[in-house]
Amino acid sequence: MSAISPSNSTSSFAARLVELRERIAAAALRYRRDPETVTLLAVGKQQSAHSLRELAALGQIEFGENYPQEALPKIAALQDLRPIWHFIGQIQSNKTRAIAESFQWVHTVDRLKIAERLSEQRPSTAPVLETCIQVKLADEAGKGGIAPSELPLLAQQISQLPRLRLRGLMCLPPPRESFDEQLVFFQQAARLLQDLKQRGLLLDTLSMGMSGDLEAAIAAGATIVRVGTAIFGERAERDTRRETRDTAE
Repeated sequence: MSAISPSNSTSSFAARLVELRERIAAAALRYRRDPETVTLLAVGKQQSAHSLRELAALGQIEFGENYPQEALPKIAALQDLRPIWHFIGQIQSNKTRAIAESFQWVHTVDRLKIAERLSEQRPSTAPVLETCIQVKLADEAGKGGIAPSELPLLAQQISQLPRLRLRGLMCLPPPRESFDEQLVFFQQAARLLQDLKQRGLLLDTLSMGMSGDLEAAIAAGATIVRVGTAIFGERAERDTRRETRDTAE
């Protein structure tokens, strides 16, 4: 499953992780933010449980996964470490129970039916499920997300569900090369979050930014950046063909 070659040892993970954390801290300071307000989410898609265990040994405790069927064996294998698991892929109705039962966060809710199922299926013995709404900032086929015009109603509806705690927004803008072009989308997401807060919702999370655009995301206020490539390297070609359906690296 892993896309990492045998030569990628813990020491190479450590070097990449240090470089990435320094990059995040530098961006935060550049835009007058406290680096501690930006959480690094290591995206484990197509990575082995062993690779994630190596990262955990280096102090990385928050991991993002796109597919329940791939994530569940890793969650079982790493349960002794008690990491924080974030679901960041598109949600199918028949997968909501696995997500509700096994993850602490879900970033990609974009319709009420899915939110209701997650709330109903969240175990009563577990803490509430920390939830972000995925908002669609451009018309791109194959990507999830709710239209900005429909966001206020969905946010109010989700905020009333007993087993979910609405935390904020998630976005995956179309790729852009320049910082300024990237920033436009992230600032739009930040404005949408601010609008919801002005409507009385207590929100604190912007999940946005990946390896290629995290500086622009942090400049706009990202509180969670979802990074895979800068830690693990490029994934195998067989997985990149699915990128249009994914919501993180």
